[in-house]
Amino acid sequence: MGNTRARYRRILRFAARYIIQTWWFELVLPRFGLARFAARGRAARLTRIAERFHDLAVDLGGLMIKVGQYLSSRLDVLPPEITRELAGLQDEVPPVPFDDIRRLAEAELGVPLERAYASFDPTPVAAASLGQAHRARLSPVDAADMGYDDAVVKVQRPGIEVIVDVDLAALRRVADWLSRVRFVAKRVDLPGLVEEFATTSLEEIDYLHEGQNAERFAASFAGDPRVAAPEVVWERTTRRVLTLADVTAIKINDRAALIAAGIDPKAVAAQFATVMFDQLFRDGYFHADPHPGNIFVTPVGVLSGGADAAASASTPSNETDAAGPAPDAASAAEPGSADSPGSAAAPAWKLTFIDFGMMGQVPDGLRQALQQLMIAVAARDGKRLVESFRSVGFLLPTAETAELERAMTELFARFGGMGFAELAQVDERELRRFAIEFGEVMRTLPFQLPENFLLIIRAMSLTSGMCSSLDPEFNIWDAVEPYAAQLLRDERGNLVQALGREAVSVVGTAWRLPQRLDKVVDRIEQGRLVATSPKIEQRMSRLERTAGRIVSAVIFVGLFLGGILLRLDEPVWGGILLGVSVIPLLHAVFAGAFARRGPR
Repeated sequence: MGNTRARYRRILRFAARYIIQTWWFELVLPRFGLARFAARGRAARLTRIAERFHDLAVDLGGLMIKVGQYLSSRLDVLPPEITRELAGLQDEVPPVPFDDIRRLAEAELGVPLERAYASFDPTPVAAASLGQAHRARLSPVDAADMGYDDAVVKVQRPGIEVIVDVDLAALRRVADWLSRVRFVAKRVDLPGLVEEFATTSLEEIDYLHEGQNAERFAASFAGDPRVAAPEVVWERTTRRVLTLADVTAIKINDRAALIAAGIDPKAVAAQFATVMFDQLFRDGYFHADPHPGNIFVTPVGVLSGGADAAASASTPSNETDAAGPAPDAASAAEPGSADSPGSAAAPAWKLTFIDFGMMGQVPDGLRQALQQLMIAVAARDGKRLVESFRSVGFLLPTAETAELERAMTELFARFGGMGFAELAQVDERELRRFAIEFGEVMRTLPFQLPENFLLIIRAMSLTSGMCSSLDPEFNIWDAVEPYAAQLLRDERGNLVQALGREAVSVVGTAWRLPQRLDKVVDRIEQGRLVATSPKIEQRMSRLERTAGRIVSAVIFVGLFLGGILLRLDEPVWGGILLGVSVIPLLHAVFAGAFARRGPR
């Protein structure tokens, strides 16, 4: 109990220290005209924070590793100083001593390891933040039932459930702190995101749930020659022990091994992006942790339960298990679903996904909104894209979006369709100018992160990073456009229905129009017609807060100077004035920076 309390306090101390430091440099100093001074040391400060968190995560383990892994994948919003330093957390997890693993596994299985398995390798093939994996050979009886004997056994880290509870309690407290910062509260529901993270983490330490996820994933791609999924040995699986077939093969990011096997990394990148889009936009059920350790590229001819694949494998993942494909998924019989762009031709290899502890679901309504967003991106339609933002939930209903539509239209006109390699050739000054202008527009709008979106962002971030590492010229637009084209064809197929609905809507509006005009005229005659402007109200509110801070600053200067002058002759009164001057100073500096979250 003492250790858990110390762990909890250590996480909170770390968070409080660097929240205050960031608050001081990013909010306080700029208010005193020291923005340039704060900016000069920003890169060093961010690197130092990332280094300290890296050390903390490795030392504590548990969910802190998962938090670091998530942050390292957020190349889209976090500076490279942070993501680069935290990237090592993908592979830097110390293993648990085998004696502890043996005791837990035997307690769960109810028999000694020597009876449960024909052999069990005490050296882990992978050590993850919540458990670790060992190679084993199934007992003769189990091997006869399954049709293979090479297996991988995931065993949960002893005591991890208590650690997860403590870490989640600390994360909830930190989220509560940050939710009181107006800038953060306006853009993201941090407590909601932590609860989503908590649900995923608690599911991830239930291996029965993971086994069910693996079977559901395999069913989604049944008969698809592009994808394999692991088969679970249920006779040797419990809530804290998971046994699967061993399919260790070429890690997806091992370019040298791919080339040596005659596999084009660019083709792997394109296929991987397509498969991930299938999961998100077709199935609504997706692998939310597709980092390099969780995906193998397996030549089709060696999917025989794992033995041949293991013989030709590259170094296995340190983050997860190696799991085998179900027999149905292993056969390269039929082409993929016709609904899936790019799935008609069967390659001489397939993507084998493993570790299904972190899976996500996209509700039908959200999936339809994401499809509309994809169509807007492919069509380079700024107005439609902003409407899609609102449908997905990125924008509050009251947001004024005219400036955002203009910025999006300019973005598509100048940079639409470019990949990372092409963007690198654009003049740096032009990119900086556009980024500053675009950032100003984004800061004025009430953006927020919708619920159930954390895993989608994680999956897409990892997918984009993986594809770019396999193919430096990878262009996400090229991967999106086949999906958008199919969606547009579906849309046009329903054109008659849409026109019919639109006609009914127009008739209804025309029918109600005279009555609504009468009401408007009545209000004008009675002097009750009111027009509101959200922008004017926001600016007036800012002016009122600014005026209040100016008054507080004047009072502070008067009290402060008076205290200094009085201290020579009246030390007591001078000290009192100096002390009291702190109150208007705090108001002048920090008024408006913090606010309790209210209803939206």
